[in-house]
Amino acid sequence: MSDSLRLYGYWRSSAAYRVRIGLNLKGLAYESVPVHLIRNGGEQHSPAFADANPQKLIPVLKHGERMIRQSLAILEYLDETWDGSAALLPATARERARVRALALIVACDIHPLNNLRVLQYLEREWNAPQAERDEWVRHWIREGLHAFEALLADDPATGTFCEGDTPTIADCCLIPQVYNARRFAVDLAPYPTIRRIEAECLALPAFDDARPEKQADAPHQAD
Repeated sequence: MSDSLRLYGYWRSSAAYRVRIGLNLKGLAYESVPVHLIRNGGEQHSPAFADANPQKLIPVLKHGERMIRQSLAILEYLDETWDGSAALLPATARERARVRALALIVACDIHPLNNLRVLQYLEREWNAPQAERDEWVRHWIREGLHAFEALLADDPATGTFCEGDTPTIADCCLIPQVYNARRFAVDLAPYPTIRRIEAECLALPAFDDARPEKQADAPHQAD
């Protein structure tokens, strides 16, 4: 199987952002294939993309002829396939469990409620105005970050990063979620540990190069 990697994503997708960070931390070159989530009703709904992912969601990672879906599955796949490079999961079962639990707070408890398709449903089916949709997003981000902050602040395992002094999939998930929090004007003052870790992460090229605004498909003005 060819080692060529192709990432189907969107500049502002936090799930694709997670995978970009992971690819960069692993030092892996990849081709970025933009899938515009707004234009023409969303390119993710096209028949061609449905072949890549019947869920019509991004990201999708193509490795040779293999398609890997779901951001956390992709991150673990990268870690297991290229195990000689920087590890995205720690060495012990306890550490891995903690890292996965932190990552899942974002991937399962915060992000799905703020996903574009959820917000579009609230608008289309319930006529929820923009202000109410934005408050919906802020509420669930605050709920999740409150728990995330408590788990970081109360655990001696927290180091420079979420777990110790090496970035893991927990950091890959946290930083895009903080980006979304800022986008929706969530007050981050109550989360000092998260803000400290964000600064540590964004000082690394792997995180900095993955920022949404640095992607080739990012517009000069947000869509």
